[in-house]
Amino acid sequence: MTERPAYLERLAARSATSGTVLCVGLDPDVASLPAGFGRDLAGLERFCRLIIDAAAPFAAAFKPNLAFFEAFGSAGYAALERIRATIPPDIPVIADAKRGDIGTTAARQAAALFDGLGADAVTVNPYLGAEAVAPLLERLDRFAYLLCRTSNPGAGELQGLEVAEDRGTGAPAEPLYARVARAAGGWGPGGTVGLVVGATAPVELARIRAIAAGLAFLVPGVGAQGGEVEPVLRHGSAIAPPAGGRAGGGLLVNVSRGIAGAAAGGVAGDLAGDPAELVARAAAEWAGRLPVLP
Repeated sequence: MTERPAYLERLAARSATSGTVLCVGLDPDVASLPAGFGRDLAGLERFCRLIIDAAAPFAAAFKPNLAFFEAFGSAGYAALERIRATIPPDIPVIADAKRGDIGTTAARQAAALFDGLGADAVTVNPYLGAEAVAPLLERLDRFAYLLCRTSNPGAGELQGLEVAEDRGTGAPAEPLYARVARAAGGWGPGGTVGLVVGATAPVELARIRAIAAGLAFLVPGVGAQGGEVEPVLRHGSAIAPPAGGRAGGGLLVNVSRGIAGAAAGGVAGDLAGDPAELVARAAAEWAGRLPVLP
């Protein structure tokens, strides 16, 4: 049996093919579905399939947020499994699950997300430390993005707390997000860990890149949350191995509402405002704004 290429290799191949670092988020809220879609799980699933079909030519990755499906219980998770199966196999899928627990639980989380759901990567909370995250990092063909400096307004409440100098490792006194970035480079077997860094914190993003020169970044927060694209493109790509030197430099920039929301004014059957066409146009525009830089 042939082993799958490493996640960073597959991501680079897709970034090169698509010419973009755009990650299309799937955060479907039934209250915000466009006209013609039922305000229920069936309507949600149908809309997600539309987004995938319309945006796939312009996407380097897709990122379903599991909470929007788990809210419907087992039926919602079954819908997520069906939706995941429709994503083309050459496009990486990131399960936005924010998992992380003691080792035995994390091992079961890895089995559920990587084997059960078929996710290529997962978002992980690093608060419990390296031992807890290890089961999500040990597979060379999968990947974990550790929450580092997130895009939400309250992120700095804990992530910005100053932590003391660590004489054992040589780490200086620094904010907690910087310590996470510094530690993450030594977690896992190498090439299986990256960081979630929000576009809404461009100064912190640049600082984290200086600390973690070789780690892949997943960047939320552009578009609806107000983050600017230019600082992300300037500092988001890795400049050293393992992610550096590959197409896209391991960078993914997530856009959710900026693409899904484009369908809000569309009516199926109206060529001028067909939801699929509106989503495709929005995805193409964002892909153009988020190119793979030389």
